[in-house]
Amino acid sequence: MPILVAIPFLLLELYLSLSVGEKIGFLWSAIWIVVTFIIGLQLLRVSPFAIMGNLDAVKRGKLSLQGFHSVSTAYFIGAVLLIIPGVLTDILGVFALLYTLYLQFVAKITPEQTNFKSEKQGEDNVIDVEIIDEHTDRNPHA
Repeated sequence: MPILVAIPFLLLELYLSLSVGEKIGFLWSAIWIVVTFIIGLQLLRVSPFAIMGNLDAVKRGKLSLQGFHSVSTAYFIGAVLLIIPGVLTDILGVFALLYTLYLQFVAKITPEQTNFKSEKQGEDNVIDVEIIDEHTDRNPHA
């Protein structure tokens, strides 16, 4: 089944790359391939910092674990797609990175939520009192 999807994708990639190469010329096509390759490598190089930032957002409650997984996966896939030469893979890589930016933007505007229980135990409307039982039959000076 994967081969049935891969063949049309590769044919479409080849067609788009040749069409764009014909329109912009060989030199600009080669520059495009080298530039997107370098951008993809740079994104992979700084990916640990991006992941640590996303983990910090999870810690602050701005990003759920599912959101963290989505952001990290989209970032990695976008970077790898930019490294692969071709017009279609570059377009898909840019869409993946735009999706990453969208998710991070949503995380920035989301109010912080604490997932931890407060140290205060019990109900809010209960007053803690201590009862001292004093007997009148006791002599305090005895």
